Amino acid sequence: MRETHRPQETAGGSGPGHPLRRPGRAFAHGTGASGSGTPHRSDGRPPHTPRGARRPGPASHPGTTPPVPGWPASLLLALLVTLFALITWQVAAEGPLLRLDERVGGSLFERGPAALTQLLSDLGGVPVALPVLVCSIAYALWRGARRLPVYAALTMAAVPALVIPLKVATARQGPLTEAVNYYPSGHTATAAVAYGASALLLLAVPRPSWLRAWLPPAAAVLLTAATGVGLVLHGYHWPLDVLASWCLGPVLLAPLWWVSRRRRSRPPGEPRATP
Repeated sequence: MRETHRPQETAGGSGPGHPLRRPGRAFAHGTGASGSGTPHRSDGRPPHTPRGARRPGPASHPGTTPPVPGWPASLLLALLVTLFALITWQVAAEGPLLRLDERVGGSLFERGPAALTQLLSDLGGVPVALPVLVCSIAYALWRGARRLPVYAALTMAAVPALVIPLKVATARQGPLTEAVNYYPSGHTATAAVAYGASALLLLAVPRPSWLRAWLPPAAAVLLTAATGVGLVLHGYHWPLDVLASWCLGPVLLAPLWWVSRRRRSRPPGEPRATP
């Protein structure tokens, strides 16, 4: 039951003045009970308003903290980077892993229908993979995204910027040719980034109801794996060339994944940003 305060005597005489605070009473603009620091409540419970229920953001500002990669994702990226570094070291030093790779690769070359393995290899070519990414970027722009397509294009541009220097530095000879600069596989890296970035774009923007959330990433993994298998079976690349690019692709896609995940996890009532 609300208590009504009677007028108090002021120091200079009679008349109404400010009521004196009494211990254990709650005031409208004071903190909660027992110094809980919760405004407008005397029992320390959180308010029922949406603003009061939001978690404080950085520097105690209202809002939600953007998601950051958790331990599983960080551990996976660390393992991929470590494996890529190990393979690169073995290729550059011509270590025992390289010799094992050549024995395994020699037993796999020219297996399967040549037309099929050539078709799978072409999935990682620029004439096939790049138009898929361009269409995904155009769709994301049409659906209102602004920054995310730029990030996807920059991720794609990072593939030749990183792969070409590695090819020149290792100068690995191809499996069925005297030519060099075959490590890592450029086609596999192109497929991983182009199809992976397309999947992330489609997941971050509104999409048709028939396009389930699992379809874009499943298609990206399938196309990237098919590209690598076709390259090895047709004799275009050694297995380690493909494996290294499989490791490199997710590492390059990690920043784009983080940005797209932050967009997808935005609270429904929060004003829409333009990533």
